Amino acid sequence: EEIQRETAYPDGKVEKVLKNGCHLIFFPNGTWKKVGSDGKTITITFFNGDVKQIMPDQTVIYYYADAKTTHTTYTDGLEVLQFSNGQIEKHYPDGKKEITFPDQTIKSLFTDGQEESIFPDGTVVRVQRDGTKTIEFNNGQRELHTSQFKRREYPDGTVKTVYMNGQQETKYVSGRVRIKDKDGNIIMDTKL
Repeated sequence: EEIQRETAYPDGKVEKVLKNGCHLIFFPNGTWKKVGSDGKTITITFFNGDVKQIMPDQTVIYYYADAKTTHTTYTDGLEVLQFSNGQIEKHYPDGKKEITFPDQTIKSLFTDGQEESIFPDGTVVRVQRDGTKTIEFNNGQRELHTSQFKRREYPDGTVKTVYMNGQQETKYVSGRVRIKDKDGNIIMDTKL
């Protein structure tokens, strides 16, 4: 671009005004600033390679050169971090966080302490504040993990529960109940 005017300041700063209306300001430490012809688009390129852009709508995009990470802050308070490995984090104004991992697993962290992860195969894991975990598999099976037991529910209605002491209880749709001790020995079986 053609330079319309150039000013050198005593502190070592140099300002160039281009014919298209852009202002370029060069600082002695190697940092430079570009103010777009609209006066609202500002780009600051720091001496360490970091770049900060302020868009006309006041969205701020900050690129951390060493970490190869981009941090975008929107005017509504949403913050989005994009990492070089493909991970994306969204931090919402209400405190909720959503992380998309490189394998496309999506993990949501809610403000009430609950978590939800959705895996690429369709499996969904929900963790409550008390640590209770529910796993919904894409084959229709469901698991519930508590401090007392782990229970798997099958699409046919069969429910298998393993208690912390190792005892297993299987309830079938037919009404049959089979209980095994921690070593796998059948201690009760109501075959119908």
